[in-house]
Formats: sequence, structure tokens, C-alpha cells
Amino acid sequence: MNEHTIVPRAGILGDGFACACGSVLAGRMAAELHATENGLCTVCLGSGEEQVVPGLNRPCTACVGSGRRKEQITWQLAHAEAEHRITLSMVRAIVSGFDGPFHLSEIADTVRAGLDLPPGRLPVGPRVRDLLLELQAMGEITMLSAPDELLGTDLVLYRDPRWQRARTLGL
Repeated sequence: MNEHTIVPRAGILGDGFACACGSVLAGRMAAELHATENGLCTVCLGSGEEQVVPGLNRPCTACVGSGRRKEQITWQLAHAEAEHRITLSMVRAIVSGFDGPFHLSEIADTVRAGLDLPPGRLPVGPRVRDLLLELQAMGEITMLSAPDELLGTDLVLYRDPRWQRARTLGL
């Protein structure tokens, strides 16, 4: 067992955190500082899991489920590099080449091939998803997919959403 397992706890003075090493941490900032000092991920506090909705956990997206600070930093740097290399204009140009509907995975694969990136090198899918959602918010594309799963009351999951350029909808 990890000697620094940080867990939430309710206390007399409000919610806080406790660590297996015996430290009582008053608030999220203190828990994150303690996690940092001990090489743990500051998002999941070393558990390797994040709670999406009550009762549904998934591997932490900040540390790739490792619970460790080193992996969190590596993943954050990869996200920053993806933001720098994968631009809105790049995704817009790729989308403009599609006459009909397209999937997130098709755009991500095209970006990956265009940048000559091996799978896993950068978080291409999440970056492309964010840019496609930005294009959707600007009215340039429209999502055609229905959610694959409802998580809780207000969170939906799309596995490989499908969009179409807005001007080709014929509405």
C-alpha cells in the first residue's frame, strides 16, 4: 500500500483530506501540495482514478491512471505540445476536404498522418475533439451523433462522434 494515499474526509470544520501518513489536510490546495511533495498526481491525489459522476470512476486523465506526478507532468507537456502543433486552421482545412459526414477518428487519423506521429505520441484525439467542438460552437460544423451513453443526469459520452459541415446540411 502507498504510504501517501490521500482521501477526502468530512470534518467538523468542513471538508478536508487525510493521508495514510497521518497528515490531516485542510482543503484541496493543501491536499494538492502534499501530493506534489510526495510525487503524486495533483488531480487524482495519487489514487489513479477520477470520479466522473457519483458512482462512476475512470482512470485519471491527468496522469493516465498512474497516480504519479512524473506521468502527470509528461502528459501535461504532451497536451501543451498538441495544442501548439494541432491548430484550428489545420483541423478546419482537413474538415473542408469532407463532402459528407465524418467521424472524430477520421480527422484525428488524418492529423496524425499529416504530422507523421506514431499512435500515443501526442493526445491527438482529445485535441482534435476540442477543436471540432470549437468549430461546432462557431457554427461551421454540426454534430450528427446521438450520445452513446448517459452518465448521471447531465453528462453524455460519445465514443466516436460524427459531424458534418454546416453548409452541406441543406437546411
